[in-house]
Amino acid sequence: MDKQIPVDQLTLAAAKQEIDPLKRQLTQWGKEYYEQDNPTVEDYVYDRAYERLVELEQKFPELKTSDSPTQHVGGGPTSQLTKVTHDIPMLSMGDVFSIDELMDFNARQQDNDDVEVAPEYNLELKIDGLSLSLVYENGKLVQGSTRGNGVIGEDVTANVKTIKSVPRELPEPLSIEFRGECYMPKSSFVKLNQEREAAGQSIFANPRNAAAGSLRQLDPAVTAKRDLDTFMYYIPEYQKLGLKTQSEALDKMRELGFNVNPNNRVVHSRQEITDYIEEYTAKRDQLSYGIDGIVEKVNDLDTETALGNTVKVPRWEIAYKFPPEEQVTIVRDIEWTVGRTGNVTPTAVMDPVQLAGTTVSRASLHNPDYLQEKGIRLGDTVYLHKAGDIIPEISRVDLKKRPAESKPYEIPTTCPVCGSELVHLDDEVALRCVNPMCPAQIKEGLAHFASRNAMNIDGLGPKIIQQLWDKELIHDVADLYHLTRDQLLTLDKFGDKSATNLLTSIDNSRNNSVERLLFGLGIRHVGAKAARLIMEEFHSLDRLMQASAEEVSAVDGIGPTIGDSVETYFSNKQVVKLIDELRDAGVNFDYLGATTPANPESEWNGRRVVLTGKLENMTRGEAKTWLEDHGAKVTGSVSKKTDIVIAGTAAGSKLTKAQDLGITVWDEARFAQAMKEEQ
Repeated sequence: MDKQIPVDQLTLAAAKQEIDPLKRQLTQWGKEYYEQDNPTVEDYVYDRAYERLVELEQKFPELKTSDSPTQHVGGGPTSQLTKVTHDIPMLSMGDVFSIDELMDFNARQQDNDDVEVAPEYNLELKIDGLSLSLVYENGKLVQGSTRGNGVIGEDVTANVKTIKSVPRELPEPLSIEFRGECYMPKSSFVKLNQEREAAGQSIFANPRNAAAGSLRQLDPAVTAKRDLDTFMYYIPEYQKLGLKTQSEALDKMRELGFNVNPNNRVVHSRQEITDYIEEYTAKRDQLSYGIDGIVEKVNDLDTETALGNTVKVPRWEIAYKFPPEEQVTIVRDIEWTVGRTGNVTPTAVMDPVQLAGTTVSRASLHNPDYLQEKGIRLGDTVYLHKAGDIIPEISRVDLKKRPAESKPYEIPTTCPVCGSELVHLDDEVALRCVNPMCPAQIKEGLAHFASRNAMNIDGLGPKIIQQLWDKELIHDVADLYHLTRDQLLTLDKFGDKSATNLLTSIDNSRNNSVERLLFGLGIRHVGAKAARLIMEEFHSLDRLMQASAEEVSAVDGIGPTIGDSVETYFSNKQVVKLIDELRDAGVNFDYLGATTPANPESEWNGRRVVLTGKLENMTRGEAKTWLEDHGAKVTGSVSKKTDIVIAGTAAGSKLTKAQDLGITVWDEARFAQAMKEEQ
């Protein structure tokens, strides 16, 4: 759009020639973003195209049609979820892209002859998520829904109830609606995409699309695993609560137990607005959630009502959108790495550039389909940004700067490590090496086996594993149990103490409960929780190895995908040989946890417990395991049903909420004493 003719220089015929394809393009992009949760262009590309359409329609109003993207909100609801009609439409916001544009918006408000607008605004962070409506009747949550097209959304009540920050019941018997944003924290977004990539699934473009795809699941169990969160920010019928300002509305929602972003600020001048925008432009990369701008709202709620709305956007609020942060660089190489499950992933290696406060020289290309869709070649000049302010990503190729001798990049057909033929498995976008003896997979598997949630072999990190591998001291996980002190002393920077500590840690791991071993083996789709559920049922690895896929699938919380994966894994002759080696090494194959409380009279039996803060003498995971072994139910959020909160150091909002509700709070010392009393 850099070379577009200014709108005021266009004839009607030229405007019509431009506007029709522009509307079709924006409609398609909107469908991909709102309905499919799979955008094909960056937000700023859409925003600039939309801004051009607005200018065209303002100059040539006879070209504005009812089906224009400027005349409706978002996208339509999908047919798979129940439709919900919003009593009060959920509108989107208008956008501005500079301080001057924002001041022009404010000036138009204050020049309004019909409404007197005081220059007092509430500034809030624009959370990069999915709009959410929560309806309560007599204080109880009865409906959660998405915005949809603004009038008709989707019923996601069952999914919303899996989100820890959404209260099921309010401390007051209110019948009222609250609105806000459902989002995915940055850390959860990274973890989810890593899991999807390892499983050969397509990855989410950014946290907003990950949140939308997670909230709109047909199965609430999937939503529950996605670690969604919320920030609530609007009460449509504020009059019911006697509220006067937006800042009061935020305080009231906090009081009612909602998660409300703490960074709002009431301002009165251009300088205060500018200071806030500059502050959070600088801080955005440090936040644990994604933001894509600042929202300015008239603080007086009666003035807000008087200003009203256009057909699509409120006149009382506006979004200042952050300018895109991009850098131009050149792709010098494409490297392919092999993960623990055999997933072969391409990574672009580029000239280093500064981007969002860090030096970036590498960007994942995820899978062959993604690489080909982007059309990236060696020597290409590319535009680089950070998806969701987190992950370096190539947004597009500058085709005008492509070298004349450039050739399409050829996808490899053999593993870059072991040379085995690569395959596409059914329903996967990933390219995989299926050779179980591939050195890259084995080394990744060794690191996984030693990890904290698996066998917890302290001191055995990737660098040590690489040295052991290079010296041919280990070839699989069973070899770890035959390492000697003399062998370890040949490693770089390894002395007597380091050797003794590592050997002790390896020896201690022999005595782990078998669910740790099952998880550590790295069986596809079998996470730590699934491993525990399976071994609670089968009790020994030998019994599990004889079980059919149907028997494993029948375990509560497992299902056919995991059942098939377990059966396939243990039917492999090389796996059977490995298991025999682990048995000979003295590794425990039995489940040592308790499926029911060892003592039915235990004070923990049936109690709901919340852990918060940092424990000094044990990990939260160890505390959780002990509590569950003694019959307690450990939950992630505090409610009236919580019996005890165990608070370590730096305990935060959970401790505060427990104190407000009058729930029993123990420190770590009191908990440790109770553990002794149970022995």
